[in-house]
Amino acid sequence: MRGKDLASLRTPPVFDVPPRRVVSLVPSITESIVRLGLGDVLVGVTDYCIYPEGLLDAYPRVGGTKNVRVAEVIALQPDLIIASQEENTPEVIWALVKAEQRVWVTFPKTVREALADLWKLMHLFARDHAFQALRVLERSVEIAELADDERPKVRYFCPIWEEEHPRYGRWWMTFNRETYSSDLLRIAGGENVFAGRERRYPLEAELGETLGEPPGERDVRYPRVSLEEVLRADPEIILVPSEPYPYRLEDCQRLAEIFAETSAAQNGRIYYVEGSLITWPGVRMGEALAQLPPLFEMTA
Repeated sequence: MRGKDLASLRTPPVFDVPPRRVVSLVPSITESIVRLGLGDVLVGVTDYCIYPEGLLDAYPRVGGTKNVRVAEVIALQPDLIIASQEENTPEVIWALVKAEQRVWVTFPKTVREALADLWKLMHLFARDHAFQALRVLERSVEIAELADDERPKVRYFCPIWEEEHPRYGRWWMTFNRETYSSDLLRIAGGENVFAGRERRYPLEAELGETLGEPPGERDVRYPRVSLEEVLRADPEIILVPSEPYPYRLEDCQRLAEIFAETSAAQNGRIYYVEGSLITWPGVRMGEALAQLPPLFEMTA
């Protein structure tokens, strides 16, 4: 089964009564469930569900987001399993469906779609306090969108992975406009320098002169770019997130030397950022829209 087939699972199942046992295979959803006051319905989470800190220690772990232990999930007897097309593999999702589990697959590519998923979550449980908390979050997004309309965009590059190619040298993975991360940073005040760049297959087609092949149903939203491409794009800001690639604060200096010809490096605008603020679609967007816009403010 390919990714597009998962579209049939993007609407939550219908329940006569709210589900009482939920397994979340999505770290951002796990955090959202707990912070919206619904943590009592959780019976299982992934190894990467780390927020809210200190509040998830008692929950059974069912593996990583890419290597979920299906049998352990089923053994928890969930009423609902929440998965993500972005983070979980189709093989895991369809194995759960085949086992007659009720699965809801999320796949937000914009901030508004992420909010819509949270509203779907709220309607599943229909608890007043959760509705009120989500209304506050939605209002913060609306305020950020209004502010976004009034300020000029600042061109940025945000690497989320990097590796070395034996022939073509180091490359960096980033995201294009068809992603939650790009939409979030747009609202924060950024213009993605690789917004229109699609991923090419194979890797050599992106880095060298090898002719590419049709992507078919493969994801093209995460291009891999060379040093030359980054220098040509000349970002004004470079964001260095702590995940998914485990960048550390000291990597900012290393990248400043590599990208020394860019405006970002020359003006000292390479910033280390908590990665979940950029990549986690859920209640964390509220913190993201409070902390990220100041990075895009232009200084004289």
